[in-house]
Amino acid sequence: MKNDYLKVKESIKNKILFGKYQAEEKLPTENELIEQFKISRYSIRRALGELEREHLIYRVQGSGMFVQSLTKKWTKNTSNKTIGIICTHIASYIFPQIIDEIDNILTAHGYSLLLSNTHNDPTRERQSLINMLDSQVAGIIIEPSQSSLTSPNMDIFNIIKKKEIPIVFLNAVYESLDFPCVSINDLQGENHLTSHLLELGHQQILGVFQTNDLQGVNRMRGFMKAFQEKKIDNSNCDVIMYSPHDDFNIIAQKVEIYLKSPIPPTAIVCYNDQLAIWLTDYLKKNGYHIPDDISIVGFDNYAMAQYLTPPLTTIAYPTRNIGQAAGKGILALINNGEFSSKKYEPKLILRKSTQKI
Repeated sequence: MKNDYLKVKESIKNKILFGKYQAEEKLPTENELIEQFKISRYSIRRALGELEREHLIYRVQGSGMFVQSLTKKWTKNTSNKTIGIICTHIASYIFPQIIDEIDNILTAHGYSLLLSNTHNDPTRERQSLINMLDSQVAGIIIEPSQSSLTSPNMDIFNIIKKKEIPIVFLNAVYESLDFPCVSINDLQGENHLTSHLLELGHQQILGVFQTNDLQGVNRMRGFMKAFQEKKIDNSNCDVIMYSPHDDFNIIAQKVEIYLKSPIPPTAIVCYNDQLAIWLTDYLKKNGYHIPDDISIVGFDNYAMAQYLTPPLTTIAYPTRNIGQAAGKGILALINNGEFSSKKYEPKLILRKSTQKI
């Protein structure tokens, strides 16, 4: 069949990319692959030929096919005028503005961008990194996928470090790596929001956080830290944790359980403005009035936040500063300069979604 060779190619490619076949390891013979996949020799050879052209495998005359070492394959190439940008979400929320700021800096210095979207999936992140390195980009700016978890892509990041390929992280960096990162102080930002609610008299506060990213983990820590610092009698914090792949209805159902409890929350602290917007809509549809019945806060100062009814109290994410710092940082590294991590302090934006009780 027409797609038989593609199945073989993808199977071998995935085993190489995810470490089942190690560098310099000999692949099964053609006869073994024919037996395994039950397809023609022509299809097997076509699959192997394409993998060889993609520099994932190489041939040793009389010995067979072997897995190409990524360490040998990738090299530093700062003469290239392309920068790779890897984001969890390229086209939505606050990311277009960040990318636009990066683009303004890099374009002014003669660089173009190669964009890749991971959807916060480490598998997509791995493929994006490989594509960027195969293209020999001059440097990489990356927002890591599921940054609070152990990355399955450490082998690639270690090669990047060994080869001294310029790289700057956005928003967070895997804890086992020491690459420069441009971010906001997520912990302090959530601390400001929660402290604001406590000062308004709220004692029962629900936090809802995405916790497979370090941003969410740090925001949750800031939420809890505010309670520890204020030491208000009878105050109580509850937490709902979710992943980016959870359906919103499931998150809403968990929130509803707390709202119907004997001592319901009088305020909700959301991981970001996007979640706060969704929850605001959900609460209104279910008869709640904001902030009379319940206060709600977000994080990031997304463009839509000020146009909600009521406008959303939030933390301003420094989009311009983050994007420009990342762009200038990668240029400094490409030009053999130094660039250290930058962490911007949060700014509390008070609007009408919270009130004193």
